[in-house]
Amino acid sequence: MKKINSREKESNKKTRRAIVKLLKENESMDAHQLSTLLDVTAMAIRQHLYELQEERLVTYTEEPRTMGRPAKMWTLTPEANRLFPDGYADLTVSLIESMKEAFGDEGLERLLEVRNRKQIQDYLNKAPASLPLNEQLIALAELRTDEGFMANVIEDPAGSFYLVEKHCPICEAARACTNICKKELEMFQHVLGDGVEVTRGEHIIKGDNRCVYQIKSKKASK
Repeated sequence: MKKINSREKESNKKTRRAIVKLLKENESMDAHQLSTLLDVTAMAIRQHLYELQEERLVTYTEEPRTMGRPAKMWTLTPEANRLFPDGYADLTVSLIESMKEAFGDEGLERLLEVRNRKQIQDYLNKAPASLPLNEQLIALAELRTDEGFMANVIEDPAGSFYLVEKHCPICEAARACTNICKKELEMFQHVLGDGVEVTRGEHIIKGDNRCVYQIKSKKASK
């Protein structure tokens, strides 16, 4: 059996990290797409994917093709979330539980309100409502990405926008305190203003691979 030297091991780790990052950013991809972007042979990519599958970090579904066999579309599993920033999950959850014990649910709610107000003001300073909506959303997505949410903005032909967050660095905290997610939605609505309606479709806490917020002009919906 051929021995793998330290340089090859490091190269393999780097490739697997790149695969995981691309799957996080694009949700699902096949081996050929990954091969093209990483300039690695499709055969080598498949080997990496099968090894990641053994670690329960990726899984796949088969997608029919007009010709030939179905393609394996690879996605990350929830287990892969541990590879991305977690926002000091253990400490945060511990603090939430301590605050509940010390102040009760009402006290925790008040603390979340204070956090929410400060977050809204910070976002409005850096992504002001005076900007056109698309520019404000792009600025907001950049702020969220800096915080570890891996956010981007998509505009659909009907004129709505989607703020897509591919990672949640506060996921464990949100599981311990579901009001955190509620406050996130309220925060987006306050920052973007009364002229738009913000709704959340896909939701990581509910088992989706990303959080997706639809931003629709109230004038357009009338």
